Amino acid sequence: MAGLDGSDGDGRSIPRREFLAAAAALPGALIVRRAATLSASDVAVLDEPLFRISLAEWSLHRALGAGALTNLDFPGVARADYGIEAVEYVNTFFGDRAKDKDYLGELKRRADDAGVRSLLIMCDGEGAIGDPSDGARMRTVENHYRWVEAAKFLGCHSIRVNAQSDGTPEEQRALAADGLRRLTEFAADREINVLVENHGGLSSNGQWLASVIEVVGHPRCGTLPDFGNFRIGDEEWYDRYRGVAELMPYAKAVSAKSNGFDERGEERQTDFLRMLRVVLDAGYRGHLGVEYEGPTLSEPDGIRATKALLERVRARLTEEYR
Repeated sequence: MAGLDGSDGDGRSIPRREFLAAAAALPGALIVRRAATLSASDVAVLDEPLFRISLAEWSLHRALGAGALTNLDFPGVARADYGIEAVEYVNTFFGDRAKDKDYLGELKRRADDAGVRSLLIMCDGEGAIGDPSDGARMRTVENHYRWVEAAKFLGCHSIRVNAQSDGTPEEQRALAADGLRRLTEFAADREINVLVENHGGLSSNGQWLASVIEVVGHPRCGTLPDFGNFRIGDEEWYDRYRGVAELMPYAKAVSAKSNGFDERGEERQTDFLRMLRVVLDAGYRGHLGVEYEGPTLSEPDGIRATKALLERVRARLTEEYR
């Protein structure tokens, strides 16, 4: 058994990795009593959760659409109602406020007052990033500029876009990569990432989307794997576990999509234990976004059920992945 002084008990030094593993196995009270012998970075490693939980604004799209909630309310609601300290916005709930610094300033103030971190903005409705027309493709790229600037203002690390295109898979790969590269170069100058979600069509083919990111070849261009968006066509579905595994090497955010739960609180379409092993095996330790969009539970109940499931699985896997 390693001593808490970093030795093996006989005075011989041991690798830090082995030392931390041995320290993690000690009873919690002993670690607390002897914490002074650990460096600050070692204590941080032991205390850091496997992943943190965020809330995707789409989980409340019905309330937002009905006017029962506004985008400005969202950060405070995430913290007060669900105990979640990080949020992912959706651009359609901003309306035309992307360049309104007074509005963005109020949104930032509310997030800061609630102790909530703004992670990213999911962008839809701005055109096809891989449009076959050079002019239309560039307009789509430029349409996203304001969201990059808004993300920077709010303190986000990323925007999420879609890889829409047309043509053969090879043609779409080249077109989408071209649009993404142009947008990423703009975003990189502002220290913002551009993430692509599997979101229908060819983008729901994990292998194809991974190949697009490879063609872009920029460290600021990555993926946002979604547990559930693997519908390629009307009757064609890509294997979700394979797809997430293919996208995880490029992931800078992850969406824990949920639709419904059984009597044990397990998600009916996705085995969260199996999926989280895929995520963690890739070395990912960032946020997982709660994104409930099911028809049976209310939005608040669906959010709470998804969060509770993530917490249960995280607790089960913590010892396994330490």
